Amino acid sequence: MKNVEIFTDGACKGNPGPGGWGAILRYKGVEKEISGGEANTTNNRMELTAVIKALELLKETCAVTLYTDSQYVANALTQGWAEKWKANGWMRNKKEKALNPELWERLLALYNTHEVKIIWVKGHAGHPENERCDRLAVAAAEKYC
Repeated sequence: MKNVEIFTDGACKGNPGPGGWGAILRYKGVEKEISGGEANTTNNRMELTAVIKALELLKETCAVTLYTDSQYVANALTQGWAEKWKANGWMRNKKEKALNPELWERLLALYNTHEVKIIWVKGHAGHPENERCDRLAVAAAEKYC
């Protein structure tokens, strides 16, 4: 199984507002940067989209180490929250709907295809790849301002 590192970040100018996402995929020292954005979105949607877009590029099942500064993404996957929301009809509890169910649906399908280890990194704390992903995300968001 191929070992791939993925670094992701999302950004939003206002929340909601113009947003962007960025990701770096690394395999055997070779890197690929990807990014994109939307005119009216949220930071969490951009964080999710970064992970989805990166995982969608993998052509076979891989061992993935995913680095994210999003506690929303990291905790929902590692703590099983997203699976629980899905099992409960996309409800966080009896009264609150889970946000972004269509993105979580896509992400869970990809996440369950690969062996993913998630490493949370503190944002804006000098982590080189996280800083690069942030620059990609901000640049993508600015195209919609």
